[in-house]
Amino acid sequence: MEEAGQKLKRVRERLNLRYRDVEDASLRIAERHQNDEFIVALSRLSDIENKGTVPTVFRLYTLCTIYRLDLLEVLQWYGVDLSHLPADAASIELEKTHAIQFQTHNHGDVLLPLALDPGLDLTKTTYLSRMIQRWGKLPLMLLHGLDLKTHRYAFVGSEDWSMYPLLQPGSLLLLDETKRKIVSSGWTNEFDRPIYFLEHREGYACGWCNLDGNRLVLQPHPASMCNPQVFLFPDEIDVVGQVTGVAMRLDQGRRRRNGSSAG
Repeated sequence: MEEAGQKLKRVRERLNLRYRDVEDASLRIAERHQNDEFIVALSRLSDIENKGTVPTVFRLYTLCTIYRLDLLEVLQWYGVDLSHLPADAASIELEKTHAIQFQTHNHGDVLLPLALDPGLDLTKTTYLSRMIQRWGKLPLMLLHGLDLKTHRYAFVGSEDWSMYPLLQPGSLLLLDETKRKIVSSGWTNEFDRPIYFLEHREGYACGWCNLDGNRLVLQPHPASMCNPQVFLFPDEIDVVGQVTGVAMRLDQGRRRRNGSSAG
């Protein structure tokens, strides 16, 4: 397999650029950004192309700018594939509920370890026998097609039982940032009642909300045995968005019961 440095060399030669041309161009980029980290010196470029030296993120940006290359594609040459972010993040459990700051990228296809029937009807219950390490990238694929400018993702912490059993710990949440207004009526059961994802001074939280003047009551699910929390709104807490989708495991109750019996 051709190494990344050799690919960069081939692109440079195809553009008929000398080492000196690249260095001069990098000096202009560094000047624009007032940062010498963007400079690609002659010796450094030679090491990148011929010795396999990995460029810094600044120099990689410079080379992509000069060569007119897609930065995300060149990162893949070096073994960094941003499409792996969701699955890699899902493999690392964090106890506290948290927002996901990275966005879904449209570069390349999402890799799945199963072949989906083209006639698959996602509106019906379907048996998907090969889920990778819980659900891996699958939920992100199933939620594909939504407006990513208004939707974000979040995880329920692996030890956050506040909305159990409606939302299991470790659930992947889809958030609609355009729905930040807290509504106090309009539902007939707990499944219709809006669930909000919120940010406060100590982190993030997820639950039902009651707003009384400037007092926001964060209401957990009654079966969770968690206590409601009261915040001054909007001074102490802010609504990130409403939960509009969820991907979760259904076996967390067993883990909680086992933990209780062990204690």
